[in-house]
Amino acid sequence: MKKYLAEFIGTFWLVLGGCGSAVLAAAFPDVGIGLAGVSLAFGLTVLTMAYSIGHISGCHLNPAVSIGLWAGGRFPAKDLGPYILSQVLGAIAGGGVLYLIASGQAGFSTAGGFASNGFGEHSPGKYSMAAALVTEVVMTMMFLFIILGATSKRAPQGFAPIAIGLGLTLIHLISIPVTNTSVNPARSTGVAVFVGDWAVSQLWLFWLAPIAGAVIGAMLYRAVKGNED
Repeated sequence: MKKYLAEFIGTFWLVLGGCGSAVLAAAFPDVGIGLAGVSLAFGLTVLTMAYSIGHISGCHLNPAVSIGLWAGGRFPAKDLGPYILSQVLGAIAGGGVLYLIASGQAGFSTAGGFASNGFGEHSPGKYSMAAALVTEVVMTMMFLFIILGATSKRAPQGFAPIAIGLGLTLIHLISIPVTNTSVNPARSTGVAVFVGDWAVSQLWLFWLAPIAGAVIGAMLYRAVKGNED
């Protein structure tokens, strides 16, 4: 249960910190943090939690990561269900706290997207569904490749959270204009449920693509490393 609670808290922090930066601070008058700031915020949530709970649960914070680690031979199948449930519930809790804070501003509405992921007319740059699909698959593929490599026994010890956090930052710098960056089904779900409508109807892509990308990334890393780890 400690592992599952850790995943709940970690994913709560990821959504509150990452999506919170997008909703509350990205375009704040005169001192908005912008795309770069939001990207860094997501990376920092993972970095801080990796050092905080990595030794307890592995700090997945992401159903796609858990599935990718299983595909990479690093995680037992029996823990997939409880981990994914804990991550999704933590994400919704984070989205709920963010909603309570954001709704305290006069004129607040989720019509602006509430940091939800989308494609077509709901993509920040109006990118197509196909572009969104490719983006999410490839970005999650590389994220898993980074995670598996950085956490290998042969990698420099103690630096994995930095590589993973910066990797997620880079992913956001690349893909926020396309999909608002998911690479994490729990993160997508955690805010989509408060928007409803289009955010929920497009949510399937942000489960399917990250999970597919994670499995591909795990297979790619296994092909590269061979019998060494």
